[in-house]
Amino acid sequence: MSQLEPGAAYVYERDGTRIYARKVGETTRTLIGEDYISDHRRIKIEIAEEWFPIIRAAEQNPALQEAVERVKILYELSKQDQPIAHHPV
Repeated sequence: MSQLEPGAAYVYERDGTRIYARKVGETTRTLIGEDYISDHRRIKIEIAEEWFPIIRAAEQNPALQEAVERVKILYELSKQDQPIAHHPV
């Protein structure tokens, strides 16, 4: 983490779990801290951040929506411990 200039006025901003400071009137931010998140929770957040735009894009893309639905079906079948046949896409 970077050191801040003593006596300078800063605006503090949060971007998810990271906390930044930038001098008043400037645009460059300095990372000054980060929330503690367990590795397990961090992985869950990263996966959610990866899938969210896919799900949103599928709302406007029928082919993508079909692929997402197939993933959901495969997931549900895997929870039931049923063998899943491999079908080429």
